[in-house]
Amino acid sequence: MTVTHDHTHAEHRQSFITRWIFSQDHKVIGIQYLMTSLLMAAIGGFLSMLIRMQLGFPTWNFYWAQWLFPGGFADFKMKPDFYPAVVTMHGTIMVFFVLTTALSGGFGNFLIPLTIGARDMAFPFLNMMSYWLYPPAIVILLISFLVTGGAAAAGWTAYPPLSALRNAVPGSLWGQTLWLVSLALLIVGFLFGSLNYITTVFNLRARGMTMSRLPLVTWAQFLTAILMLLSFPVLFAAVIMLLFDRHLGTSFFIPSGLVVGSQLVTHQGGNPILWQHLFWFLGHPEVYVLILPPMGIVSEILSNNSRKPIFGYTFMVGSLSAITFLSFLVWGHHMFTSGMHPLVGTAFMVTTLLIAVPSAIKVFNWLATLWRAQIRFTSAMLFAIGFVSLFVTGGLTGVFLASPAVDIYFQDTFFVVAHFHFVMASAALFGLFAGTYHWFPKMFGRMMNERLGKIHFWLTFVGIYATFYPMHFAGTAGMMRRIFSTTQYEFLRGLAGMNMFISVAAFGLGIAQLIFAYNFINSWIRGPKADRNPWKSNTLEWQTESPPPHGNWGAHEPTVHRWPYDYSVPGATDDFIPQTVPAVPAVSGAAVDESDGKPT
Repeated sequence: MTVTHDHTHAEHRQSFITRWIFSQDHKVIGIQYLMTSLLMAAIGGFLSMLIRMQLGFPTWNFYWAQWLFPGGFADFKMKPDFYPAVVTMHGTIMVFFVLTTALSGGFGNFLIPLTIGARDMAFPFLNMMSYWLYPPAIVILLISFLVTGGAAAAGWTAYPPLSALRNAVPGSLWGQTLWLVSLALLIVGFLFGSLNYITTVFNLRARGMTMSRLPLVTWAQFLTAILMLLSFPVLFAAVIMLLFDRHLGTSFFIPSGLVVGSQLVTHQGGNPILWQHLFWFLGHPEVYVLILPPMGIVSEILSNNSRKPIFGYTFMVGSLSAITFLSFLVWGHHMFTSGMHPLVGTAFMVTTLLIAVPSAIKVFNWLATLWRAQIRFTSAMLFAIGFVSLFVTGGLTGVFLASPAVDIYFQDTFFVVAHFHFVMASAALFGLFAGTYHWFPKMFGRMMNERLGKIHFWLTFVGIYATFYPMHFAGTAGMMRRIFSTTQYEFLRGLAGMNMFISVAAFGLGIAQLIFAYNFINSWIRGPKADRNPWKSNTLEWQTESPPPHGNWGAHEPTVHRWPYDYSVPGATDDFIPQTVPAVPAVSGAAVDESDGKPT
């Protein structure tokens, strides 16, 4: 059932603070999420440069770094106990504070009401609160660099006992506590947003907008919200339990008989494996929290720029739904080395291989959409195609890691680093870039520079493959994850040249992002004015002004008559037919099913 608003959202006077800071307008909140996430991406990216600086040039002196991090460097070289903190914070920021917030918080907030014909989210105040839990979480996380012992250093997975005992490593002091508090705040914000998304899609769709007429980008955000609502509370509970272990003397994750620094730990009865189960029950759905929104974004952009209907819409929705369901059944493949029973490992191997099937369906449907199409190679289209390449590359290495026998060798190596940076980080980042280039005109009413966008794509695409593809070989050679220096082991010294190459490529990749930053800011200020539908798209958000007014639709909400992918319909005047155009029984011999608006 669809429900529309009875009231009109007339433009009304607001102060700068209520309109642009403490706004309840979903569009402003989406832009707030996106801008804050891009700022955090700069911080997370800078930390990655520190990692590659250490691995590529471990014997060099870095005078500027010691000035910037006086507690992390000595004699102009990075301290061994500072390196795990940098790795931990980089992973935490990029996974939770950049990709999740930008793709779900940014694009989800901005697009969901617009693509379903609603005036706003179901709960605008709750939506505002979901964002305003994000900046305090950032502040608490970054302050941890300044406290005694420094930032958390137990990895972005925060495995006990390093994260549970305050005297385990320097980062286990207040830095780890601040990490946990920051994550707890962020999770509450995610839950507020998820509840909002689900309720909005179910209850505020425009007249005629059935679930079978939703754009795939909206389906992806809706299913992502379900994933977040069901998985993040598990991590929230684990975070609270870990805080209790650290400060209230409980023993959820701390086993008995543990000796740290020649002292017997007084806790007893806990199990660190319990944390792994709780973390990865969120951790693997989190992979799809990051990848489902880009899948929806890419589906939209590929169809629009191919000027063809998306191939197999029903199968695309089914595969998104199957991925959502199966993502809750595969968390154990992160724990093959934890001592689990071989039969249990086999079960998780089967579900891990099974989830590759709906992923493969999506890839084949994307390729079928591109097949014999008249492609417009916009910047957004290039990043969408690049996403498919990165997703396939990362997915193929995932098949290797699905086997316990193979994963047990690769688990603690750079092979895994390469895998998840392809399928989780780089692919998601390409979805973020594709969505930004595509919906920038709708967000800001201006066009981005296409020439700079294409330069940004090629430098980023080449840079990612040059940075992460050689890591597969480093991992096969036995290079460990989170290793401080390859000079520590004789058998790794032969990888010095490869690590230097990877670092140089990473620096180039980082510099390429400055082109995007310039293009984004310059286009926002002085880019050419955009009309309401510069890409000649069918979906509802392109039928309103750019940027959309308060309330999105003026006095009258749209009515939907067809599905969102009527491109190049035989006999039609134009090569696109917006969803608001009434369906007719026949268009030059092409019958149209009035139930969903799709050609039959």
